Amino acid sequence: MKKMEKLLKTMTFEFFGSGNHKITPVMFFAEANSLFLDVRSKEEFETVVFSLAHHTSTLHIPINEVPERVSEIPKDKLVGVFCSSGVRSTMVYLYLMALGFDKVRIIEGGYAELVEELKPGKLLKQLP
Repeated sequence: MKKMEKLLKTMTFEFFGSGNHKITPVMFFAEANSLFLDVRSKEEFETVVFSLAHHTSTLHIPINEVPERVSEIPKDKLVGVFCSSGVRSTMVYLYLMALGFDKVRIIEGGYAELVEELKPGKLLKQLP
């Protein structure tokens, strides 16, 4: 709890004004050393799967499994946390930051912005 209190005290107007807690899909995909952390439920994941094979590595851990599986999340990569609306990704962002992860960002825009970056013209630019 002390870690969370300490973290919350850093979340000032300047913190949120800087925007460093979030990242757009286009900016995230431009990062070479990154991990797309999908925290949606198993049911959501089974319905809409993002393999992102030409963009970045991916890991699906439903939000309720994050505490037990946190060791699977690398600290040396930029971790972009994704869910459909931003609520769960924000919760996982806070949790990881409280655990000392400093390269974590909330992927903005949910499905709409993510799918925009996966259209053929933009995908073509990702291919070698």
